[in-house]
Amino acid sequence: MAEIIATVTLLIGFLGLTLILFRKIPVLAHLPDSSAGNSLALRIKGLIRCCPGVQNFSYELFLQKTLLRIRILILKTENKITGLLERTRQKSNQKNNSNSNSGNDGYWEELRKIKNKK
Repeated sequence: MAEIIATVTLLIGFLGLTLILFRKIPVLAHLPDSSAGNSLALRIKGLIRCCPGVQNFSYELFLQKTLLRIRILILKTENKITGLLERTRQKSNQKNNSNSNSGNDGYWEELRKIKNKK
C-alpha cells in the first residue's frame, strides 16, 4: 500500500514539474543571455586574475592536491580507528582469558574437594 502511495506521489510530482516546465519554456527562451549573476561572477574572476601569482592557477592541480590531502586525512583516521579497535580487542581477550581461567580453576578445585570428601 505504501509503495502505491509513493508511486502515485512521484508520478504527480513529475507531472506537475513537466507542466510548470512547459508553461515557463517561452519565458525562459526570451531571457537575455547574460544575467546579473554571471556578470558579477565575471567581475570577481577578473579581480582575482589581476592578483599576482594567480595567472598560472590550475584548477585541476588544486583539485588534485585537495583530494590528496583529504585521502591522507581519511587514511590517518582509519589507522587510528584500527589501533583503537585492536586495543579494545586485546583488552576484551585479556578479560575473557582471566575470567575463563579463574572460572575453570574454581571448577576444578570444587571437583577436587568433592572427590576428596568421598
